[in-house]
Order: sequence, then structure tokens, then C-alpha cells
Amino acid sequence: MPSQVPVIKTLAKGESGKLIDVYQPGDRPERPLPVVLIWHGLGPDERDILQPLAEETVARGAVVFASDWRSDAPDGGRSDLLNSIRFVLAQAASFGGDLERFVLAGWSAGAGAAVSVALRPELLDGWRPVAAVGIAGHYGLPARTTGETPLNDLAATSAAPVPVRLIHGASDVILDVQNSREFAEALEARGWPVHLDEVATDHAGVIMSEYNPELNRCVATASPSAVQGGRVTAESLILAAESGVATK
Repeated sequence: MPSQVPVIKTLAKGESGKLIDVYQPGDRPERPLPVVLIWHGLGPDERDILQPLAEETVARGAVVFASDWRSDAPDGGRSDLLNSIRFVLAQAASFGGDLERFVLAGWSAGAGAAVSVALRPELLDGWRPVAAVGIAGHYGLPARTTGETPLNDLAATSAAPVPVRLIHGASDVILDVQNSREFAEALEARGWPVHLDEVATDHAGVIMSEYNPELNRCVATASPSAVQGGRVTAESLILAAESGVATK
């Protein structure tokens, strides 16, 4: 299970009305911590499935935001996703976060949405995260934030590179690990700093969860492969914040 450290969980509401969970250390540190915003996958309003990963990331020294969004919305979730970024930009400092180390991450359908924001600075008036993290994603499908595939956005962008970290389960049967391998190769070919971690787990294991068919959703698990997978993902989120600062 996640590292046993005190974590404060606060329920907030974004400007679009979507709920956002904020996770921060129980003992507030003297200095601001990296900020991580994580998006869930296609299941509408499933921010809660990210709790194990969020707590594991907080244990390593970060303030983590997990926001609801609806893939079945008329715009595919675009406004929910972008509004969650605006919320974090406005509120992170009040939770002890350092906006100079703002990492944007997503799992499954959220992965392409997150990395595409780094590729398309015009989405938010030039703002981009210090680094982007794609977790078990498919980068040849249209991103919910741009409507274009991350691979096409990468080919077309003239934006300066920011670090991208990718994590994928080697036994993922939902979205094959080859998707992350191909995107990593494309990023490297365009001169973007990229790191890919392949872990011995499945699609849900990389967020420290497992799929429950009765509930038709992911739930937390103590499975050794999922615990290890989640720990690799949490560590990658922290490393993303530091690698992004180093390249500025």
C-alpha cells in the first residue's frame, strides 16, 4: 500500500464546478513543494481512483491535485481539463505548492491530454508545465485537450522542448506499451528530453490500482506488482519536477 506518512486531503471545487482533491503533507514543510496535477482516464469523474498514487507522491515531497473531468461532455472534457489547470495556478501556493515546479500528468486517456498541453502553449496563453508525465497512454489518439493526436502535435509544434516522462506497464493489455515506446522515439527524434519507465505491471497497476469488473472501475490494491508500479510512477512525478527546473 502507499507509504504511511501523514497526508491532508482537502476537497475543493474548480471554476467549472468540478471537484478536485488536494493532497499535501500532514506536516507542512518550510519551503514550497513541487506541484503535480494528475488527470484520470475515460471514466467520468473518477478522481478518487488516483488517491493511492497521489498519497505515494505526497510521501516523496509534493502537493498533488487530482481533478474530475467528463469524457462524455460535449467537448470531450476539454473545458474541465483546462479549468483544472487554471484552478491549480490560482490556488497551489495556498496549499504550499511551488508553481515554478508544476508538473502536469495524466493516466490512460489523461496521458495524451497532459502531454499535449506541453506541446501546444497557445492553449493557455503561453503557459506550459515545467514537465509533463504520460502514464499508460496512447499518443496516436486525439487528445482531449487539443482534439489532435500528441504525435501530430509534436510534429507541428515550434515550442521549446520541455521534459517528458512516460510510464507504462509491460503487461498492459488495454493500451500496449508499444504506444509509449513509439512516442518516446518521436520525442527523442525532435530533440525533446524524454525518459520511459517500463514496469512489470498492467494498465491499472501503474496507478497502484486494479480493475474491479463488478464495479466497472479501478480500486486500490496491495498487489505487489501494482504497489511497485505505483511507486515507480510516483518517483517519476517527483523527478519530472526537478528535471524541468534543471532545463530552464
